[in-house]
Amino acid sequence: MVQPYRHEPFTDFTVEENKKAMEEALSQVKSELGQEYPLIIGGERIYTDDKIASTNPAKKDEVVGYVSKADKELAEKAIQVADETFEWWRKSTAEMRADILFRAAAIVRRRKHEFSAWIIHEGGKPWKEADADIAEGIDFLEYYGRQMLEIDKGKEIVSRPVENNRFKYIPLGVGLVVSPWNFLFAIMCGTAVSPMVTGNTVLLKPASSTPVIAYKLMEVLEEAGMPAGVINYIPGSGREIGDYVVEHPRTRFISFTGSREVGIGIYEKAAKVQPGQKWLKRVVAEMGGKDTIVVDNDSDLELAAESIMNSAFGFQGQKCSACSRVVAHEDVYDDLLERVAELTKDITVGNTTDKNYFMGPVIDQAAYDKIMGYVETGKNEGKLVLGGEGDDSKGYFINPTIFADVDPEATIMQEEIFGPVVAFTKAKDFNEALDIANNTEYGLTGAVITNNRNHIEIAKEDFHVGNLYFNRGCTAAIVGYHPFGGFNMSGTDSKAGGPDYLYNFLQGKTLSEML
Repeated sequence: MVQPYRHEPFTDFTVEENKKAMEEALSQVKSELGQEYPLIIGGERIYTDDKIASTNPAKKDEVVGYVSKADKELAEKAIQVADETFEWWRKSTAEMRADILFRAAAIVRRRKHEFSAWIIHEGGKPWKEADADIAEGIDFLEYYGRQMLEIDKGKEIVSRPVENNRFKYIPLGVGLVVSPWNFLFAIMCGTAVSPMVTGNTVLLKPASSTPVIAYKLMEVLEEAGMPAGVINYIPGSGREIGDYVVEHPRTRFISFTGSREVGIGIYEKAAKVQPGQKWLKRVVAEMGGKDTIVVDNDSDLELAAESIMNSAFGFQGQKCSACSRVVAHEDVYDDLLERVAELTKDITVGNTTDKNYFMGPVIDQAAYDKIMGYVETGKNEGKLVLGGEGDDSKGYFINPTIFADVDPEATIMQEEIFGPVVAFTKAKDFNEALDIANNTEYGLTGAVITNNRNHIEIAKEDFHVGNLYFNRGCTAAIVGYHPFGGFNMSGTDSKAGGPDYLYNFLQGKTLSEML
């Protein structure tokens, strides 16, 4: 009997035994850095001359691994293998597919600290954030396995005395999964296994900044019993192989997590019907956010300040759900700003192999340069309260940065920065605060800190985001508890970790038999 789904608990690193286990895992992983990793196509390991060098963003001269890079020819091979595999995989039982996920979850759970250590090295995650990332990946495996078993039962529809009617779901075909570097295990894992457990075959193209952890997941899935050809691991250039697979007539769906610009390009390319293509491709896209915490004049300001600090600067602000805007009622604006600055002054920044650092590096040089560019822009658009400095001499470190008195239409209030930068603006009343919160083209997450019940009810209807939180921060969605996805330019609101997510990779089939 399959046990009910329960959220994977986080590790308490104040317990000496847990701290020591994590330190041992970090030491073990450090001894394994710099190895070469092949592509995996149809179970075959393929090494290429062209490699992606995955480096530690906290120590940029440290190579985490050299990962073989796919080209168009290898991408075509992967499509053919996935297409052939789909013909029998689509007929496999839901129980078989779910069991692979359950076993994979058990393997990762046993090796949780080791996997955390890998993403600390490859993604620059602090211990707490790394542990939560791995826990979320386990949650996706467990939750989607259980969801598939429920979906496999079909839906009740009406029959008549003269006919028997049934309704079931069948998989789509071959799909491309493009995963991000920020939740380098959790989102990569969830987006890879969700189409697989529904009976589809997958080409997995992980972010070029973090391909090693994706290879580690492939090893786990193989150990768990996933047959060859079901998920094919093809790191490579988005422009070279990403576009090729998106436009391929045998591609049935694309699951993408990343920037607005790339997501729009995928949506456009997928919409064009290619010669020989006999379906309309589905696109599942999560494309970022410009997320706001609203604080009214009837709120717990200490709760508000802690929520803002954690949501803005957790994992260096490199979350699509991160708080990058604060709209506060003019009556509490100054006190709130002062308290957030006080809390932020205590944030430590450094190489997160040391558990004592709250913040680590941003992911790479391009991210560093982009964020520091926004910091310079912010100096012309508001008052620099704290931070504004960076150091990319050894790693890509940027201090947590706060701007105050920023116009709601300013660049740093409108564009996704994806770094440790938050901008404050004030509102004269709650309605104006919501108007400001809604004035971006995104609609992913938001939070309202208030003790006013009427304001909560107004925000439920008028704060237009996919995930709205009250009296807490706007990050840290939990699988099964907070189905995640946003409106407008935040994507297709596919609600990852929710009860209807797997339907993105399924199509309904009605069966009617005359009696």
